Parts: sequence; C-alpha cells; structure tokens
Amino acid sequence: MTKFSEQFSRRKFIVTAGASAVSTILLKACTPAEPGGTAGAGGGATPGSAASPAATSAVAVANEKRVEGIETTKVTLGYIPIVEAAGLIIAKEKGFFAKYGMTDVTVAKQANWGSARDNVEIGSAGGGIDGGQWQMPMPYQISEGLITKGSVKIPMYVLAQLNTQGNGIAIAGKHKGKGIGLKLNQAAQDYMKGLKAAGTPFKAAYTFPKANQDLWIRYWLAANGINPDTDVELLTVPAAQTVANMKTGSMDAFSTGDPWPLRIVQEDIGFMSALTAQIWKDHPEEYLAMRGDWVDKHPKATEAMLAGLIEAQQWCDKPENRAELVAIVSGRNYFDVPPAVLTPPYEGKYKMGDGQADINDFKMGPLYWKDDLGNVSYPYRSHGLWFLTESVRWGFLPTNTLADSKTIIGKVNREDLWKAAAKLPGVADADIPKSTSRGIEKFFDGKEFNPEKPEDYLKSLAIKKV
Repeated sequence: MTKFSEQFSRRKFIVTAGASAVSTILLKACTPAEPGGTAGAGGGATPGSAASPAATSAVAVANEKRVEGIETTKVTLGYIPIVEAAGLIIAKEKGFFAKYGMTDVTVAKQANWGSARDNVEIGSAGGGIDGGQWQMPMPYQISEGLITKGSVKIPMYVLAQLNTQGNGIAIAGKHKGKGIGLKLNQAAQDYMKGLKAAGTPFKAAYTFPKANQDLWIRYWLAANGINPDTDVELLTVPAAQTVANMKTGSMDAFSTGDPWPLRIVQEDIGFMSALTAQIWKDHPEEYLAMRGDWVDKHPKATEAMLAGLIEAQQWCDKPENRAELVAIVSGRNYFDVPPAVLTPPYEGKYKMGDGQADINDFKMGPLYWKDDLGNVSYPYRSHGLWFLTESVRWGFLPTNTLADSKTIIGKVNREDLWKAAAKLPGVADADIPKSTSRGIEKFFDGKEFNPEKPEDYLKSLAIKKV
C-alpha cells in the first residue's frame, strides 16, 4: 500500500478541566458538568455513571444474550455531545451493551475532536479511550499516522456507521436576505465573493479539518460556484464556540450538527442555508471505530459491543421511543441541553429561517438503523471510498490514494465483524446488505458518485484542487 504522503497540519488541543469549564460557559452542553463522572487523563469522563443502574441491569437480566468466551466486559468509548452519539449512549443506558455481556462500558465525553484523537492514541490503559465516535475519514488518518503525534500509525477498525443526517450549514443573521440557501443564484455568489474583495472575506467554520463537517461545507460551496480555498476563508472552530462566534460576528457560516441548528435559528443568531439531508439525502455521517489492537485482542467482546449498538440503533429509530431518547441524551450527564431543542430535529422538524419553508419530515432528521436506501448501521466500503475521493479532490491526500483504495479500505473497514455481530440480535437477512457497495450516490447538484469509477466523479467536478 502506498503511504499517504502529505501530512496533515495538526492543531494542538490542550485538554484540561479548565478548558472544559470555559467551553461550558461559551456554549452550555458541549462540555457539561458530570456528577458522578471521573475525569480521565486526556479529558474524558464517565457520563452516565450517575444514571439509574437498576434500570440498566434489569433490562440486561431479563433479556441476557451474553456472548460465550467474551474476553473482557470493559471498554471505554469516546463521544462528542451531538446526535451522532445517541446510539452509543442508548446502548449504555438501556442495557443493550450489558445484554450481550459488556457490563462495564464507559461512554466518555470528549472535549473536542482533537482530544478524542489524542485519547485514542494513548488508549484506555493510559487514561484515554479504546475508540468510539468519529468523523470520517479520521480512522483512516489515524491508521496512517497523518494526524497523530510523531506520525505514528495506530491501526483503527471501522465497525459500524452510527447515523445518517443530523447536520446542517448555519449562516450568520447579518447575511439574511442575500439568497444564501441550498442553491445560490448568481447574485448570491457575487455577494459572497465580493466580501473578500472588500477585505471582509466570508468565514466558514467546521469543528475539525479534513473530515465530515469540512467536507460538507466544501461540497455545498463548490456546488454553488464558490471555491472554498480561494473565494472564502475556512477555519477550524471548536463546537463550544459556535454560538459565541456567530453572535460576535467572527464567523459567517458553521457546518454543525443537531441540536445547534435549532438554537441558532430560535435565538435569532442566524439561519440554516441547508441541511446535509438536502445536500445528500441518506448520506453517511459518523462512525464507530476502535483501535485495531483492542479489537484483535477482544474479538468476542467486539462482537458483543456491536450487537448492543445494533439493537440500540433499532430502538432509536422507532418514533415511539424518540421522547425517551430525547430525555436520556439531553440530560446533564450527556448533552446537558433543554429537551425542547432536541425534540424538533428528532421529529424531523427544522426551522430554516430567512424566509425559507420549514421542514417537517421524520426521514429528514437523524436516523440510526434504516433509511430510504436501506441499512444505516452497516459500514459500506463504498462510503469510505467517497470520503477518500473527496480528500483527494481537495488535496488532502495524494491522487494515488484511489489506486490503492481497496487495500487502504480493506485494512480499516471491518464490515465482516458487523455482519457476524448482526446475527446476535436476530437481524433479518433482508436487513443485512449483500454488497459492500451501496451503489451510485446522488447529490443535490445533479452530480453522481459511482464507486466503480471514482476518477470519473472527480473529473465531473468543476471546482477541485487536483
């Protein structure tokens, strides 16, 4: 396999209790207080430890399907307090992990994506994490040593997709009335480009470079004739500063996840130009990925953990469970937000603002188990290829990555483990994908990604670095 030759620039994140406290002040819920939790060396914590243990154990005892030969009952999973984490939290709180024998699972809040990266480097033995929630293609970047200290390669395995949708692009209120929506007309394009000419470039932010939220805003801009590298200014901003920076006017757009879009509109800080569900309906979002050495050492525990997650994802997608889901994840041990800001997106209800029609469609909100194209949880290799292709598009990875993609993806994507684990909760054969490719993907601007011809996709894109 050809080594990814271009190293990622690395932002340093200092993870301390003080930093967490500042984040809480800037945006309540991003770094909530966690009574009963234990701060880890890398800034992690054990939210959920103060939740009702009796209820959890009761579920596990009543329906126990403990995996035989399980090597450990303990694992530490990192998460960021956004809707992508719900499956992991529910698997812990509703006893689905315990049901299959994983009775000592720590779901540890991470201060930001940088601290999650740092914590998986040291592993749980060093006070960090064994894996958890990730933007893509972070597991590939960590595996190749592109964003680790000293470029050390730490093999990671992608085990499941956590969700689809649940993200959007927020625009500061000062840009209302300029036509900045899903599709930009010529006047809106000229307006955004003109800001740079006037010495006040349009600043678009995301939470971590060269990953999901960076790629979403890049795709939206480029599809609308805006070159993200020359026409606007892109910057990395911790999630805790979303609202504060919008209010002060230090950024014009933010690629963000629920529950922040609703808060931005309700508090009249800004409006939504687009949901990622509009840009690419049923798109891959965030993933469960683990250190490869942990999985290799604990194959049965991995199977049990995956089975618990799969059952939790099925539970999350039932409309009748959404009220309880909101009650659990909104609590102070997890997101620490008012349930009212999570209920609408979990019902598929989005206020877009700036004169745009509101959205009221359950299938446009976050989904965890099924969408209109099939299984959400299964980690399609074709989706990993899209993330790598987009990384090549913007010069984050060398072009020969595509020639080596089967080898690269084969080392990281472990859909075989997902299929084995799916048998434990009795997933129907019809719900287990027969192919590692979901087929041709379609985007709002008419572009198509054929996993069999990623080079043709690149050639079809007018704005790119390659």
